[in-house]
Amino acid sequence: MVRTAAGPSGSEPPDSDPSKPRWAPRDWVAAAILFAATAAVVLWQNSHVAVLFDLSYILNTAERIAAGQVPYRDFPLAHAPLTFLVQAAIIRLTGRVVFHHVLYVALMGGLGTVLTWRIAHASLRGRASAAWWLALLVAAPLSVLGIYCIVPNPEYDCDCGFWLLVALWMLQRFTVKANVFFGFAAGAALVIPLFFKQNIGLPFLMAAIGAVLLVFALKLAGRRHDSSEALGTRMLFAVLAGACAALLAAALALHWTAGFGNYLHWTIEYAGHRRLPALSFMLGVYHDPTLLWTVPCVVIALLLLRVAPAKYLWVRIAAFALLAAPFLFTLASLLMYDDADERGDSLLALWPLLLLLAAVLAIANLRSLRRKASLHTLFPLIVLAAIHGTFMSQQLWGSTYAIWPLLALLVADLLAFLDGVSSLRARSRRFVSSLALLISVTLLVCGGFYTASEERLSYANLPDEPPAHSAFPQLAGLATPGPYLPEIDELLRYAQANIPFDDGIVLIPGEEPFYFATGRVPRFPAPFFDPTIDPYSPEETAALVGSRNIRWLIVKTDLQTKMDPTPDRAETMTLLMNEFTLAAHLRGYDVYRR
Repeated sequence: MVRTAAGPSGSEPPDSDPSKPRWAPRDWVAAAILFAATAAVVLWQNSHVAVLFDLSYILNTAERIAAGQVPYRDFPLAHAPLTFLVQAAIIRLTGRVVFHHVLYVALMGGLGTVLTWRIAHASLRGRASAAWWLALLVAAPLSVLGIYCIVPNPEYDCDCGFWLLVALWMLQRFTVKANVFFGFAAGAALVIPLFFKQNIGLPFLMAAIGAVLLVFALKLAGRRHDSSEALGTRMLFAVLAGACAALLAAALALHWTAGFGNYLHWTIEYAGHRRLPALSFMLGVYHDPTLLWTVPCVVIALLLLRVAPAKYLWVRIAAFALLAAPFLFTLASLLMYDDADERGDSLLALWPLLLLLAAVLAIANLRSLRRKASLHTLFPLIVLAAIHGTFMSQQLWGSTYAIWPLLALLVADLLAFLDGVSSLRARSRRFVSSLALLISVTLLVCGGFYTASEERLSYANLPDEPPAHSAFPQLAGLATPGPYLPEIDELLRYAQANIPFDDGIVLIPGEEPFYFATGRVPRFPAPFFDPTIDPYSPEETAALVGSRNIRWLIVKTDLQTKMDPTPDRAETMTLLMNEFTLAAHLRGYDVYRR
């Protein structure tokens, strides 16, 4: 059952026609609040915590690109290029200052939350009562769970999450625009996430193109000779043409710069070999024991709403209690558990439940394609493809940090379905709004604790003490607890005084923004010593150190990461010590000279 937007009742303004989206004053106010709240959380995160392992990989790689080195050709890179190119552009345009990159992530985080709200609003409009408020409730938790709130450093997953939202918004809007050029641009936008993160962007692109082809074929099969139907097929063709043109342009750009073969080798063949988990491991997310009781609760609630007479108050109370139980349990976990890890697990346990419900609903909605070939019907399947592509990273539940907006869009679709359940009739508005409020409060409160606890960053040592700051101008805006930044400052001062600017240096493992802070150009090809990033064996590393005329070796002895990421460190050091001798022992570092 599909509802039309309400009018004089006050739940929707009279101009809420989906074909004419207009920004009323309350829209601007809501957008400003969502943007400011999210950006403030991102800035607050950056004011007291930084994971040097992640930050340095991005900034040091971006610095060598800004200096003229070409990834995939001059040095190996297991990741897609756009995040590094964006950060390199910031360096070239504004200079080497960490705070410029902090402002970038705050801007992207705020815009991501606003985009999610607008996509959810457009999805709910015409399908649910009080669509504006439902969309706002869905988006509000992203002020603490937005794309850059949990991991606040420049990151390819987060950038990819933002551009997924841009592509979804354009795909959602191109039918309203009824403009072939906008359709072409929407198709091109579908390709952009692929070049921020392969495992997210590729499933998303394949699902989106598959959806467009399916709707295109259905329209052609049942085509009526009228102008609106012809416009629809032209728009879909424009989307396909835009995607193909963007892929061709990207392939040519890679061919003329890094070499297309080099790109495929490092980002597909090599990255897949080093990072791709087994399918059984990826599907393990659905083995969560809480599903044994949460799924039956939801199923019984839906049966009550569909079958039992809605005029009975006990039916609505029982159904609401059953639907609310998983979220109430998540809220109660804040009181039940003292450990941040257990609290985080309770919050993340909502993912498999909501994904299963969204998948069942998306498949059930495919029946409507027989009546009307609409791309909007396939949106949840496209979002689900992107989410499961994200799970192809090493830490599956940890990989959710950049895609909470996608889960919010699925929640909006589930709320629209509940609002349309026929047995609810006129009483659905209060029922669905109350459930939306509970979901929003649960994600906002538990998400706030999850973000503030830094549970996702538990792989790094983050002592419970005031954050330290760097004294170097290039590192202004960088703060994290522990001795790590003072140790980096000491290393930078030593390098300024004792290491000639053009001398080759290798840092093991490399978890400091050394090249970014100093402006030196790396000579060693591996940007970081990590199983994913470093493709060389100890013997190859030693040979490259000799052939690249590396004169200095800097070994970090006080790692911020809890586990040493350096592969075969003992063997590598044994080989290198044949060529190097100790020159200085600093706090946190040993400096060796050839």
